Amino acid sequence: MPHVMVSFDGPKLREHLGELVRKTVEDTLNGLLDEEADQIANAGCHERTDKRQAHGPGHCRHGLTTISGKVELSVPKPRGATFASQVVERHRGRETSAGEAMMEMCLAGVSTR
Repeated sequence: MPHVMVSFDGPKLREHLGELVRKTVEDTLNGLLDEEADQIANAGCHERTDKRQAHGPGHCRHGLTTISGKVELSVPKPRGATFASQVVERHRGRETSAGEAMMEMCLAGVSTR
């Protein structure tokens, strides 16, 4: 039985996995934001119901820097209700854990240049 040799290009594999993780984080956060907006509106996207409390004229784009890279958030803008996400803080440009890690590195004397 012949032996099959498999080789991996480490940097390419890391880059591909990093992009996969970044995209998954982006999709998950955007899904959670849409779900929060549906709960505020008491109706899903394009759902017609008498219980609806808000209508969504659209979304606005915001960037968020995470450990896995920069993600583009599509934040809902409901008309008739105030949207304050519990998933992502307003005007937050960097994930909290990334900011905390940077502070810990500075306090430990690690060069950040």
